[in-house]
Amino acid sequence: MARVAIVTDSTAMLPSDLGDAAALITSVPLQVIVDGTSYDDGVDETSPAALLAALAAHKTVTTSRPSPALLAETYAKLAAEGFDEIVSIHLSAELSATCESSMLAAREAPVPVLTVDTRLVGPGVGFAVLAAAAVAARGGSATDARDAALGHVAASGSYFYVDTLEYLRRGGRIGAAAALLGTALAVKPLLTIEDGRVVPHARVRTAERAIARLQALGIEAADGEESVEVVVGHLGSPDRADAMAEGLASELGGKVNGDVRVGELGAVLGAHVGPGCVTVTVGPAL
Repeated sequence: MARVAIVTDSTAMLPSDLGDAAALITSVPLQVIVDGTSYDDGVDETSPAALLAALAAHKTVTTSRPSPALLAETYAKLAAEGFDEIVSIHLSAELSATCESSMLAAREAPVPVLTVDTRLVGPGVGFAVLAAAAVAARGGSATDARDAALGHVAASGSYFYVDTLEYLRRGGRIGAAAALLGTALAVKPLLTIEDGRVVPHARVRTAERAIARLQALGIEAADGEESVEVVVGHLGSPDRADAMAEGLASELGGKVNGDVRVGELGAVLGAHVGPGCVTVTVGPAL
């Protein structure tokens, strides 16, 4: 029976306690560049507080994929540890070249590597990773694990609110026309991911209405599922996120598997959405 390792990246927003899955999952950092200096996503210099301070100081913050060399090193290390196959699960290739790095590194890997483009970002990627790890832990093949990841991707919904589209426009993650329209009409945009890209989902006149609509979208995303995982993300908006989590937990009740998890976005995601962002991701129970 082949041993299968799961590799992902720092945008997946995995839970802090992975339990037994921790032995199978390896996460590689994307890069955050602040005024020309590059840091790994997830270190002190790229904590949410550090990112918020950098944005408030009008520093230039950009992001970059993990290099093919880093992924190649990761794959070689896992092979040396006795893994026979690797499934490498990453954020949308429409938003990052991370999948490209994985495919380039896979050419030199000493064991087979399957690269999975989730066409999602954030917790939706994490759901796919955990689904794949559960299959690998039961002795499934890399193909089985990949299929489980893609199954979760297809059944997950992700929505987010931003105070402004400017950060997404700067990073090239949303079209300038859409960003201009949101600014011109003074509306508060709700966004989603379609075909791997960030697209407008709805426009609401006030932040309060937008947050209420975001909660409703989370409830709608759980429709038809007996049990769901729910994650609320935010950048610099703990009160909004906590209220959102409480509202979702109350509305969905026993349908939620465990608790509604709340987490602050890392610097790579945060740099593209800006302060005030709140996200809701819903997927089938793992």
